[in-house]
Amino acid sequence: MDDLKDKSIHLTAQMISEEIRQMPMYRGFYNEVQKLVSSSCVSNSNFRPSLLNAMRQTGLEVELRNTVFHWLRAHPGPQGRSSSAAVIGSKEPILFLKKAQAQWEKRIQKSLTSMCTELNQVLSKCRAGSDKDEMTEKWTELSTYDIDLSQYRPVYAPKDFLDVLLWIRSPNHRSLDGEGSWDFSQIPLKVKTLSELKSLFQEIARGEPLLGVNPNMPAQNNLYQNLEAERIALGEKVIAGNHAPVAQEFLKRGCPKCLRGKIWAQVLGSQVKEEHVQHFEELKLFVLQYDMIVDKLLIKDVQLTASNDDQYFVFEDVLYQIMLCFSRDTEVLKIFNNSSSTPVTGLLKGKNPSFENSIVFPPSGVIPFHGFSMYATPFCYMYDEPINLYFTFRAFYMRYCFRLHEVSSHEQGILSLCLLFERMLQRHEPTLWTHFKQINIQPVKVVFKWLMRGFSGHLPPDQLLDLWDVVLGYDSLEIFPILAVAILSFRKENILDVDTLQNIEAVLADLSSLSVVALLQLSLMKDSI
Repeated sequence: MDDLKDKSIHLTAQMISEEIRQMPMYRGFYNEVQKLVSSSCVSNSNFRPSLLNAMRQTGLEVELRNTVFHWLRAHPGPQGRSSSAAVIGSKEPILFLKKAQAQWEKRIQKSLTSMCTELNQVLSKCRAGSDKDEMTEKWTELSTYDIDLSQYRPVYAPKDFLDVLLWIRSPNHRSLDGEGSWDFSQIPLKVKTLSELKSLFQEIARGEPLLGVNPNMPAQNNLYQNLEAERIALGEKVIAGNHAPVAQEFLKRGCPKCLRGKIWAQVLGSQVKEEHVQHFEELKLFVLQYDMIVDKLLIKDVQLTASNDDQYFVFEDVLYQIMLCFSRDTEVLKIFNNSSSTPVTGLLKGKNPSFENSIVFPPSGVIPFHGFSMYATPFCYMYDEPINLYFTFRAFYMRYCFRLHEVSSHEQGILSLCLLFERMLQRHEPTLWTHFKQINIQPVKVVFKWLMRGFSGHLPPDQLLDLWDVVLGYDSLEIFPILAVAILSFRKENILDVDTLQNIEAVLADLSSLSVVALLQLSLMKDSI
């Protein structure tokens, strides 16, 4: 048994080593190690201990540890953080869900193709010289960029995606009441119980002092005026240590606003380096050089969402930059190694249909939907520079958000989150569940837009960022359905007084008065939600 374990560790180490050699950071890291080896800090007679000590002193050890940490987070399983977690590196194992995703992708591609035909547009073309000059001149104020978007419409909206999810059927499921589309009970996925969720979100469930509840709460250490001052002092030490697992642990009890950008960048491995600056400039050049139909869709989406939001309209210009660069970023294609979906492809003009003549469209592989840009808006409150904003947003999307708009059996996927929401509501709020049943309104229709957007655009920015601290700290999207149930429970009396979807949505339209962390803590501390 020990031999097998040693062999497994060796193979894992070998795999990590090979992947690190392919990473952008490798060349610079290798050069620094070579300089260290040739310095007086490393002796030939005591080579290994002296090299390790020198790497520790110069911060190279921490950089290597962080690289391995991020690799393991992207490759869970026997060598990752949880052997019980679904293997992210595998494609969708359930055949009927795989087929449903493939049909959904065909529908998206058909919608995009139809729009091109109706508007007499192509998927991509070289940008005209005058257009390129105008966009270059207005790059930092793209809200003044003159473009007619009146004929463009979103490829799909959350409601369209929900309708597709509700019609998915397991071939082995037999509905007892003939209403299989009323909920997700027809999809046999395992989700956590309340007891398991309490075990996962331990610090919240134990009622420990959390920053998002009350910043003026007394500090645990008498050296500080209050909890916020204590968290700032500790957070500064975490940032100085630059150790990603420690930063992730720090987030579990809340993050001060002034440190959030640096802490998140540590956890996600998105600190901007020289190669990032060069990459961002290349993406900008691709935006200026090529005119794609998704440009119009992204600009239209920002106009329909963030530009009409009192909390985000001031960030309109930077959002255009971020979203247009994102659409060109081929690094985003890596999500399809861990995803049940496949990117849309287009045929090169004038070429015969074949694999060699097909290209991924857009280069990122992601077709935007109505509300897509809201994944990026919260980051505007964390960073002053677009480049810092971009790489942390990209890392967050590639770690979490892509799972919110694909058909998948993954435990962090939108199907599992919807199923978790329904089971928690049915078990812990039976009165509400019965009420929804009696008025024939699927509860998930009320909260789906929250889940699919991760509550972005529905909660005030400060509350949303507190919520996303939890996502990063516990590396889990399962906090979203917990909050959704908690909100319905909090507004229970008002919901029971109405009997139409429109009125229920009116009851839940304004969430600005909620304290998210306090609500989560009260919910997880109780025996039931």
